[in-house]
Amino acid sequence: MINLSVNINKIATLRNSRGGNIPDLKQVAMDCELFGAQGITIHPRPDGRHIRYDDVYEIKPVVRTELNIEGYPDRNFVDLITKALPAQVTLVPDAPDALTSNSGWDIKTNFNLLTELIELFRSYGVRSSLFVDTDLHSIEWAYKTGTDRIELYTGPYATNFETGKEAAVKPFVEAALYAKNAGMGVNAGHDLSLRNLAWFASNISWAVEVSIGHALISDALYHGLEKTIELYKACLK
Repeated sequence: MINLSVNINKIATLRNSRGGNIPDLKQVAMDCELFGAQGITIHPRPDGRHIRYDDVYEIKPVVRTELNIEGYPDRNFVDLITKALPAQVTLVPDAPDALTSNSGWDIKTNFNLLTELIELFRSYGVRSSLFVDTDLHSIEWAYKTGTDRIELYTGPYATNFETGKEAAVKPFVEAALYAKNAGMGVNAGHDLSLRNLAWFASNISWAVEVSIGHALISDALYHGLEKTIELYKACLK
């Protein structure tokens, strides 16, 4: 079964809209695990519009599964990772003002930077994952960095799913197979939902983890958090 890591950024967005501590991020993280999530994902951004850097140190001690921290590796982010020591760091190429992650790394251009960071994080016992598109040359360069895993950016899959699910998933199957054969773990994330997740998982059953936030938290408004996590996990079996 593919592991489900719940991204709780949207919970922080709701909290920040009123100030205070409602909803309580620590409680939500613990509840997600209690309800069956195999990981918690957070993506602190420089503007603090959802998860803030100080939240990381509050959440880390209560996570009993795996904490995955996503972000662009500026100096502050690298410092955060070496202090918080999550199970996994997922490096994304977002600009500071990006609304959401919307493309993978140009790994060849950023090869030296990424290689050095992966070596640094490994020395701290932190697993690394690189956010990538399905381009096989890019995944080959990812392998050369020494990264433990890649995370496939699944935005194009979700966009094309409704008009042809076989064609939509094909480049992701090819990319995931390439990564698997190279010895890298395969994660995936972005716009995965109850509508398209089962098809993705059935075609890439060797994937290790999906991280899902926006759709899952939105569905929880209707089904409740416990039932929603149950539904998402059912898609991954």
